[in-house]
Amino acid sequence: MGKRVFIDGQAGTTGLQIVSRLSGRDDIEMVNIEDSKRKDITQRARCYASADLVILCLPDNASCSAISDLAGENTRILDASSAFRTHPDWVYGLPELNSGQGKLIANSDRVSNPGCYATGYILTVQPLVREKLIPSDIALTVQGLSGYSGGGNKAIEQWENSDLPTQPYALNLNHKHLPEMLCYAGPTRAPVFSPIIANYYAGMIVQVPISHNNCEAGFSHDAVFEAWDSHYRDTPFIRVHKPGDLSALSEGRLSPTACNNTNYLDLFVFGNDTQSVLLARYDNLGKGASGAAVQNMNLMLGITQTTGLEMKNAN
Repeated sequence: MGKRVFIDGQAGTTGLQIVSRLSGRDDIEMVNIEDSKRKDITQRARCYASADLVILCLPDNASCSAISDLAGENTRILDASSAFRTHPDWVYGLPELNSGQGKLIANSDRVSNPGCYATGYILTVQPLVREKLIPSDIALTVQGLSGYSGGGNKAIEQWENSDLPTQPYALNLNHKHLPEMLCYAGPTRAPVFSPIIANYYAGMIVQVPISHNNCEAGFSHDAVFEAWDSHYRDTPFIRVHKPGDLSALSEGRLSPTACNNTNYLDLFVFGNDTQSVLLARYDNLGKGASGAAVQNMNLMLGITQTTGLEMKNAN
């Protein structure tokens, strides 16, 4: 008999992806609820009480209500919403954040899964602040490109089989991932964040352009590589590419889909003697959402974190 897991909100994009990743695993027993009773408080409460771990794939308000109304003191929760990502009583579910974060996740009863864009920004920037390659008071600009599945079922319905062009959004510069970007990446100033949704299903690139004039004296492409390589050397999913890795490009372009269907995140640095662009590439449904949730679930349940997560070479 495996560990019992209940997914509250499994009809959404992230929930469905988690179910898919858990299918066929004999170390996990899914706690199921009839579709007609997915909103029945009594039935949901029974599922919560019978599970070793509850994964919430709900809107922010619904997650807050579920925790206050349904979760007991001993209910272990992994929340995929943005409601608790900067809450002091919750552990941020990014195992690669530092050497002790995985243990914190494993020992916590309340873990918040990171946002997709925030994951790339934090993993790109945080080691460079720590190694004093960029100053902590630097003002950064972040550009994010994602397949339309990152917008959930509504976006999929709008974009699938359509000819909608690539479109920027969140133009009020108040994207919901900004608080966690500011909280965990290192810089004390919130970045100017500009996300873009594109007409392909999945795959993501987060890029941070940077002028060397704004960096510390030791900044160089080799120093960036060394900082990333040292920080992520013992992590199973972060892959650090050599500076200016032309083998990753096709006719000078970087594909956003080469990590799809894996939990990998690739880090790149390109540029010249005065300017650079730092990039993170990953699957917005993988390391950006459901793959990250399965990784955190594994840690919380005492299972090897790579279990059930496909690992293969990028294109």
